[in-house]
Amino acid sequence: MAMTLDLSRWQFGITTVFHFMFVPLTIGLALLLAIMQTAAYRTRGDTERHDKWDDMTRFWRRLFLINFAVGVVTGIVQEFQFGMNWSVYSRYVGSVFGAPLAVEALLAFFLESTFLGIWIFGKGRVSARVHLASIWLVSIGTMLSALFILAANAWMQHPVGYKVVGNRAVMTNFWAVMTNSTLIGSFLHVLFSALVTSTMLILGVSAWHLLKDRRAGHTPQQVFATSAKLALVVGAVAIVATMFFGDNQARVMERQQPMKMAAAEAIYNTQNGASFSLLTIGDLSGNPIFQIRLPHMLSVLADNNWDGPVQGINQIQAKEVAKYGPGNYKPILWVTYWTFRIMVGCGILMLLLLAAGLWLVRRRRLERSAWFLRVSVFAIALPFVANTTGWVFTEMGRQPWVVYGLLKTSQAVSHIGTGYVVTTLVGFTAIYSLLAAIDFGLMARFARGEGETDEHDDEPEPEPGGDRVPALVY
Repeated sequence: MAMTLDLSRWQFGITTVFHFMFVPLTIGLALLLAIMQTAAYRTRGDTERHDKWDDMTRFWRRLFLINFAVGVVTGIVQEFQFGMNWSVYSRYVGSVFGAPLAVEALLAFFLESTFLGIWIFGKGRVSARVHLASIWLVSIGTMLSALFILAANAWMQHPVGYKVVGNRAVMTNFWAVMTNSTLIGSFLHVLFSALVTSTMLILGVSAWHLLKDRRAGHTPQQVFATSAKLALVVGAVAIVATMFFGDNQARVMERQQPMKMAAAEAIYNTQNGASFSLLTIGDLSGNPIFQIRLPHMLSVLADNNWDGPVQGINQIQAKEVAKYGPGNYKPILWVTYWTFRIMVGCGILMLLLLAAGLWLVRRRRLERSAWFLRVSVFAIALPFVANTTGWVFTEMGRQPWVVYGLLKTSQAVSHIGTGYVVTTLVGFTAIYSLLAAIDFGLMARFARGEGETDEHDDEPEPEPGGDRVPALVY
């Protein structure tokens, strides 16, 4: 049974990490495409400006569509795993957990898929206003999908709006689930981090094209120069907002899951005015080889108090034992410690890069700054590393609970043979690796401008105000 548990956790972790590589990019690109197309619509009277924004929309939409398709495929398996590998969990929380997921499928995904079809095939067949509205509705749909899925996850982090009947958790207040304090912070954090992910991709790809033009002695393409500037402005706002809401989440976490905060800092005993560990090399239990710490900063992060108390692992462990019974309530410390630092470190690097880019824009030197353009290409990886480590920290830091305070992960796994889990683990990992390779290959090809022209891109749009019945085939 222990082997089945470990393999099931590995399988869910691997498939979720793969899937979560595509989700933030989809959410962010959808919103940015809506902004680009709006700019194209509003500049119809200026041919040069309109063509520039229209070309930007057509270029970036190809990357969005590739990513959206692979994201849908990789997401389908996620919900099946609840029945295959986590059937005990599904029976216990199905009344609560299933509700937001059902709404996501019936409302948000339906909204996305329906209007995505209109947006892809409707150009020249519906009015320009309807075509513009369709991409905004796609963007709203992606955000709603994130909201409902995060509502289910937030309930696992902080259960609300339920009661236990028999041996099952039964929902008593859907509104409480959707206004969960954990959900509000995590949704805004994910939403802005998705914008950071997409802006870093746009910045990196644009930088590659600007570098290519610079080496060839060509005038920089306005599509990519403008794309880079848009990415810098939106990305700078988004990274600051991501950090702000991430800081807010830390305070909520200190109240709701104090063990996760203590594990993230490897603080074994409660301290007043606790310092924040920037780096620890060696033993995390108190005998490190080398440390860099910021005095009082952890107390400030935890509750805005210079000398505020931060609970220690040993004290929290004793409280959990007294409340829930004998057991080990500590997560794997090195995982929580290092994933938290990698996530924060990537965020700081992106903030510095975006600030440098804005300074270069102000000095009108962006297109000529070879070092910045080169760094921007490599920096495409930073948000993906931050997203992955952030997710690992959030989920691993909750252990040993699958639903905090209600159901342990060891109690939630299906009673199936190890061989079945090995088969699906190997199969899913192979399939997901293939899908990731296809996605990265297609994204790289189209990002370099090697893709074929979209057959509908050159079709004329109806004149503004010339609304007519859509000639769509369903």
